[in-house]
Amino acid sequence: MNEQIQAIQAEVESFLISNEAELEQFRIAYVGRKGRLAALFDGLKDVPAENRRDVGQALNALKQLAEGKFSLAQEAFANSGSSVQVPDDLTLTDPIMHGSMHPLTIVRARILEIFNRMGFSVSDGPEIETDFFNFTALNFPPNHPAREMQDTFFIEKGKGEIQDDVLLRTHTSNVQVRLMQYQKPPIRSIMPGRVFRNEAISARAHCLFHQVEGLYVDEDVSFKDLKDSLYHFAKEMFGKDTKVRFRPSYFPFTEPSAEMDITCLLCKGDGCNVCKQAGWVEIGGAGMVDPNVLDNVGIDSKKYSGFAFGMGIERITMLKYQIKDLRLFTENDVRFLRQFN
Repeated sequence: MNEQIQAIQAEVESFLISNEAELEQFRIAYVGRKGRLAALFDGLKDVPAENRRDVGQALNALKQLAEGKFSLAQEAFANSGSSVQVPDDLTLTDPIMHGSMHPLTIVRARILEIFNRMGFSVSDGPEIETDFFNFTALNFPPNHPAREMQDTFFIEKGKGEIQDDVLLRTHTSNVQVRLMQYQKPPIRSIMPGRVFRNEAISARAHCLFHQVEGLYVDEDVSFKDLKDSLYHFAKEMFGKDTKVRFRPSYFPFTEPSAEMDITCLLCKGDGCNVCKQAGWVEIGGAGMVDPNVLDNVGIDSKKYSGFAFGMGIERITMLKYQIKDLRLFTENDVRFLRQFN
């Protein structure tokens, strides 16, 4: 046995490994489970008991020699091998691109940031709503067009009163109602979220879009507070040179009411096709909360007053980035989305 060990030791020491094929031959001959060393270990049981310990130590030393030589050669070939990088997933045809935030997400975050600095919290509510929170509590008359099927997505009819009908909310004003119903003034909050209206999809309209509304209710809130807040928002969002104007309007839930315009960002007020030569672009509606709305939710309209406003996030985004087709926001075209990295 000792003579065999010495002979194999000489072979291991003299074996030249110059390529990966020879490395594999060495492994099979001396390191593998069916190699010559394995056969010697199998024969260890036939060695006389008084010599078995010495023979076993010699075998272990030979095994360490062979495995050490194999490991060094294997590492050397690995370090000097091909530099070709094999991708983790061979089914991928293109490199993985870094994503970016959606433009609506960017603008929504900016709107929240501006109003947060003015002391407005952020509130949320359900997208599936009852008529009461979406229409009745907001002073909509029973025959208002918004309550018709052609304007609103109704889910099911209520069992009794019209206010029990279930629908997809047409604005985030339902969150205002819930907030006023369950929280005592002072209230100062904004409500971003998705809304749904039965619109034909085009470059300027969609059946699903995003709104952000705001509400401030406290003692002695005036229209001046409303104007100052929206003036500040417009200049923070669109730039200090932005001009703002208010036009009288009508909404069932505010009185007095106004439409808010800013100078066209394309022509800077000179007039162009986008603003229809007017130099102004509408961005939202606003007004003082109608006393009936306050009474509907249990707030004393003789003690408290408030203002509310609403605007479409898509409209703000289109103005800010000069996007002319509303459908781009929902088509998931990466060529469009990559512009906002």
